[in-house]
Formats: sequence, C-alpha cells, structure tokens
Amino acid sequence: MKQELFPLFKKVHIFTKASEEAKAFSKRLKNWLNSYAIESEIFETLADIEKKENMEGVDLLLVVGGDGSLLITARRVAKFGIPILGINLGRLGFLTEVNEDEAFDKLADILSKPLCISRRMMLRATLIRNGEKILEADVLNDVVVNKAILARIVDVAVYVGDRYITTYNGDGIIISTPTGSTGYALSAGGPIVYPMMENFLVVPICPHTLTDRPLMLPPYEPVTIEMVAKEKDAWLTLDGQEGTQLFYGDKIIVKQSPYYTYLVRTPDKNYFDILREKLNWQ
Repeated sequence: MKQELFPLFKKVHIFTKASEEAKAFSKRLKNWLNSYAIESEIFETLADIEKKENMEGVDLLLVVGGDGSLLITARRVAKFGIPILGINLGRLGFLTEVNEDEAFDKLADILSKPLCISRRMMLRATLIRNGEKILEADVLNDVVVNKAILARIVDVAVYVGDRYITTYNGDGIIISTPTGSTGYALSAGGPIVYPMMENFLVVPICPHTLTDRPLMLPPYEPVTIEMVAKEKDAWLTLDGQEGTQLFYGDKIIVKQSPYYTYLVRTPDKNYFDILREKLNWQ
C-alpha cells in the first residue's frame, strides 16, 4: 500500500509563494502527499506559519518559490526547529534544493529515508535608538547597513565585543553568515565560506579606503555597528527583504541567534556541485 512507503513522515506542510503558478503546484504537492497517507496543509501567509499550532508535529516544511521565499520562511519557523526543503519553480538557487520538474521524484527519494540535513547558523540583529530597543529579528543570510538614496557615503563605526575595529566610510557594511556569503557579501568582494561553518563575515561595501578589507570573526562575541555621522541617513536591511531607516547615534548589535535553520539536502547533490553550476566553475 502507498502509505507504507514513507513510514517516517506523518505530517508534511507546504508554504507557497503568492503566485498562481506556485499555488497550483502546491495543490499538486498536497494531493501527492495525501495519496501516501501523509497529512499536509498549504499555507499562504507568514502569519499562518508563525502559529505554533500550525507547526506542531510537522516533520518537514516544503517551501514553493525561490531563495527569497525560503529566506523569509526560515526567519519565521526557526524557533520551531522544523526541517525545510525549498522547491524552486525557476532556476536552481543556492538555498532551494530541487526544481519543479524533478520535485516529485526527489521528494519520493527524500521521504524514503532519514533526512539529510544541513544545519545553518543564523544572526540576531537588535536596533538600539536612544537606549531603547526598536526592533529585533533573526536572519539566515545577512544584516546590511547601506546608504540612503540621496546620501553620498555612510560612516559606521564597528566594534567586536567592546573593542573598536575601525570606522568604515563608503556605501555601507554587511554582516553575513556563511550561508549568506554567496549573496550580497560575495558581490561586495567577500569570500565564499562553507555554509555549515559558524563565523561572522564583516564586508564593507565600496569602501573609500582601499585597505578596508573583509573580516572573518568568531561568533561568540557580538558585532556592533554605530551610526557616527550626522546628516547621513542610512537603511538597515534584513536578508534583503525587511528594512528600516537609520539615524545618527543608532546602534545595531549583531550576535549569533539561538536558533538554526535546518535545510534538507538531497544526497546526490553537494554544496560544491551548486557552486560549480551557479558560478560556472569548470
């Protein structure tokens, strides 16, 4: 009988991107899972996946969309410790594991055995203004401070623990996880870091001083970014998706999040396969 094929999985839910294509594909996924006696529900809003009652007992969460959909999902469900598998309806990303045309075959293979999981560290960013906490959020990729549209440069002082590093003058600064090293940090000249390592990357964006180079730091001390120039507004962006305006005197404290993202990987594809494909390595 079909239900005997995947005895390790009882509940596999789906979070779908808002497009009609993604919704239609998610319905096919749900019907396929139900045919194997696996309980499945489709969620279309972030509020739904943030509810504890919706995530209780979930063995696997499928994310139908792209890397952006997976990032925003990871931030919402990390507190539940649920493994996530990304299904990309376009071209393969760095985070989404399988494409639409191979999804059912790959999913059958994944569900037939214990999950192959890649544990990824996350960052927790806290914005302090006039001694008051304005926001706090966990991210999988990066915390970015960059100049506002009309600003010529942004000046930020950076500290590790209580130790001053330097003041960066340029377009901004990126604090990245190893997972985020292939995102904005890579475009800004940062290194590629194996994603299951646990380090902070500090990458200046277009610095005006050529000796301002990327740093790799241990995760056990917080990194503090302080806005030190008046009349030079900037923006704080989380995973490239959520942002807020910054002002003189604001401090952003970045530390390792207590949560992790658990990405499900297919055994026949490793991280270096993805690098070769995405970066056209030979």
